[in-house]
Amino acid sequence: MTRSLHFPALLAAAALLAGCATVTPYQPQVSRGSVTGGYTDTQVEPDRLRVSFAGNTLTSRETVEVGLLYRAAELTLARGYDWFELADRATDRKAYVSAVGAYGGVSAFGGWGHGFGHGVGHGGGRHGFGHLGHGFGPGGGLYPGWGGGLDVRTTERFTATAEILLRRGAKPADDPRAFDARAVQQNLEPLIRRPAAASS
Repeated sequence: MTRSLHFPALLAAAALLAGCATVTPYQPQVSRGSVTGGYTDTQVEPDRLRVSFAGNTLTSRETVEVGLLYRAAELTLARGYDWFELADRATDRKAYVSAVGAYGGVSAFGGWGHGFGHGVGHGGGRHGFGHLGHGFGPGGGLYPGWGGGLDVRTTERFTATAEILLRRGAKPADDPRAFDARAVQQNLEPLIRRPAAASS
């Protein structure tokens, strides 16, 4: 009986994730298709760029921030510089809250909300991700009128953005906003997930 009550909720969750079946890889930003997200960069001044990395609903905050830092290091070295400074940074969190009834009814209450947090490159808080399955038991919960109860779930999406200043020479040892591009690239390389090779 319990399984049948939660079956529609499981179907709804599967449908929600069907459009993005894998974590966003390290790639130029893609807005359509099964794997969306990726990095973008804009030249602001000769030695200043704006860099961002957007993830889909399966991509954690940490993965997005690692992608941003790796891209910043890549751009720094490609332009002949040695280190970069994060002049400005933020991580945008968008969350969508939905409720699924035992009989398959879906009620969205909240929509996509925004939240900003600092801490790119400083271990940026280990926030929970994909809080699926915050359920309310049969006959209880938010809407008691729904005889089978209600499953509430939050879907999150993160985008990290920063302005970087490109510099040459030795990185200042006492500036927490300064990053040695070669060290960043070397240390983060094992965490970078590349796009799957196209099948021939």
